[in-house]
Amino acid sequence: MKKRTIGLITLCIAIMGLSLIIGTANGGEFGGADGQIEEVIDEVSPGYTPWFKSVWTPPSSEIESLLFAAQASLGAGFIGYYIGKKKNAKAYNGSCQKE
Repeated sequence: MKKRTIGLITLCIAIMGLSLIIGTANGGEFGGADGQIEEVIDEVSPGYTPWFKSVWTPPSSEIESLLFAAQASLGAGFIGYYIGKKKNAKAYNGSCQKE
């Protein structure tokens, strides 16, 4: 058991180190799909005007990242809660059946 734990910790450290190396190779810039598609649209159709504007734009990229992380954590929490609820319901129903 101890070898497995040490192996998992080593794997986590290796993944973090690899992501650090990959991140610094790009200058720390991680662009999203929005920016990439804007470039493609400008190449294909230079006179294109968007037909929809955002209702609210976050004041900074940090706020935008915070909102994205909050959305992801709420979604993960909901999915985890649902899976746990189903697993417990299945275990509870299976152990309480009368014969």
